[in-house]
Amino acid sequence: MSSALTDLFPQPIVQAPMAGGVSVPQLAAAVSEAGGLGFLAAGYKTADGMYQEIKQLRGLTNRPFGVNVFMPQPEHAESGAVEVYAHQLAGEAAWYETELGDPDSGRDDGYDAKLAVLLDNPVPVVSFHFGVPSREVLDRFRQAGTLTLVTATTAEEARAVERAGADAVIAQGVEAGGHQGTHRDLPENDGSGTGLLSLVAQIREAVRIPVVAAGGIMRGSQIAAVLAAGASAAQLGTAFLATPESGAHALHKQALTNPLFARTELSRAFTGRPARALVNRFVREHGPYAPAAYPEVNHLTAPLRKAAAKAGDAQGMALWAGQGHRMARELPAGQLVEVLAAELAEAGTASSAGGGAR
Repeated sequence: MSSALTDLFPQPIVQAPMAGGVSVPQLAAAVSEAGGLGFLAAGYKTADGMYQEIKQLRGLTNRPFGVNVFMPQPEHAESGAVEVYAHQLAGEAAWYETELGDPDSGRDDGYDAKLAVLLDNPVPVVSFHFGVPSREVLDRFRQAGTLTLVTATTAEEARAVERAGADAVIAQGVEAGGHQGTHRDLPENDGSGTGLLSLVAQIREAVRIPVVAAGGIMRGSQIAAVLAAGASAAQLGTAFLATPESGAHALHKQALTNPLFARTELSRAFTGRPARALVNRFVREHGPYAPAAYPEVNHLTAPLRKAAAKAGDAQGMALWAGQGHRMARELPAGQLVEVLAAELAEAGTASSAGGGAR
């Protein structure tokens, strides 16, 4: 499916925006230069910090790129549960010789300030996670010449994205690493996510806007599969996490293929929202008791994660990873795009050959 979005990049490969210092300008530039769509992650940054990274990225490439923004989160009624969890984490704070963070450090992640920067200095693409912006916001981006994408984890959410006026929807399967981009965080839905191929098919039938498929994609043959299912492009995160341009901690990169970390799990342990990570000690010990309280829990555990990284202790770090993490390749990001494109072309050739041999 041709669209204004996919016309921006020759290869149907989008580098997922990974917040927390992973999606740095060097990574986004390398992906865009190789023919994919590189992304910066504005999450957990100030508006000025985001602006400085955009300036840096523009100095590295003239190719199109995107910026991802987190939606503000609604209030919740579990402050008591956050206090209980803080008490449970006291031992972690003592172990890492640090203080717990302030759970009341803010709920909107500087949303309005970031929108102001992105509207004053338009970028080619802006995507949104954790909800749907208002039609007014999306219209303002359209007037500024910016294409908009919004994550959806169900067909119902995808319809809400289309109704709001976004240019495309990101279909995020349950296989995806990091946070699930559900529009409403309902604990009763934990563990009920839909696999990517089924989700793409459902969303393709539910909306008319282009679909970008995300979740566990590590090879060109998987890109071919989601394109065949009706997606216009594939978004890959974990595949780019191991590249030298990625800003991920060295221990995080190593853990992707370390046999010590045998599986991933959706857990609220680090942030209070379901997020897929490699199962380590922190996830095992605290995941079952973490409340549905984002971003309070995220603020609470931030100093612990930082201290664990500083101490070189992967067992206390948030090791975000998709289900395909064992397939990670330590290739330069630009070369990885080229390899994925070659694998995609090979899958297409094999499919054509198979179809002709009846």
